[in-house]
Amino acid sequence: MTSVGIVTGAGRGMGLECARRLVGTVDRLLLVDLDEKTVATAAEDLSTSPHATVVEPHTLDITDRDALAGLAARARELGTLRAVAHAAGISPTMADWRRILTVDLVGTALLAEALRPLFTRGTAMVCFASMAALFGDTEPRPATEAALADPLDEHFLDRIREAVGPDIEDPGMAYTWAKRGVQRFVQREAVRVGAAGARVCSVSPGVVATPQGRQEAEHHPSMRALVRQSALGREGRPGELAAVVAFLLSDEASFLTGTDILVDGGVRAGLAAR
Repeated sequence: MTSVGIVTGAGRGMGLECARRLVGTVDRLLLVDLDEKTVATAAEDLSTSPHATVVEPHTLDITDRDALAGLAARARELGTLRAVAHAAGISPTMADWRRILTVDLVGTALLAEALRPLFTRGTAMVCFASMAALFGDTEPRPATEAALADPLDEHFLDRIREAVGPDIEDPGMAYTWAKRGVQRFVQREAVRVGAAGARVCSVSPGVVATPQGRQEAEHHPSMRALVRQSALGREGRPGELAAVVAFLLSDEASFLTGTDILVDGGVRAGLAAR
């Protein structure tokens, strides 16, 4: 049976490195990105690998339900879905609060909704959250938890705005809540697909040396301070995150599901030790 892998946000950075790791582990690899040029270049680059994996670029918006249905149909046509690395997302300097929540959280739920019928025994999915989800007010709030529990509700943005308050209109705060939502979504999704023998986890990167990460660091000097105070005292490399994702997608992680893996170089440890 032909095995299929999907990587979103595959045009650059951590998504591209995840795709690089999957080459050779699946027969067909679908690369997804909003930027047609970067995903085409990535597919061309990965196609030069000595492995037999056939790589296809797909240009789509992760919030486009129809486009995601087409992606799922293509995966079904090719074979059995084996691995999904969902790295697509935007950060606080890239959009307003509504777009951040829509891309980072609603988009995650839409992708899972589209691919869920393809999940079978051995299928694994990893969604990218962020260490940002662990900062700020982390006290459980019933209204907020209820809103986060249903990101596909047509009134989701209004509900989360009402639950959190005006602070969520700050892009950084919206990003924090979006990534908390991803962590919570993964817990619920793991239960939904567990009966089929499939798994879903999330990873929460710290400060990683990617174009997007550098853009954020330029606008938020506090990120450099976090790096200095971390246990390792350096930024992460995209390949280091991809290595963790590759493990979570592998059969060696067959008992890991519904959980988040913090990959922050010891930022949390450094702050706790102060």
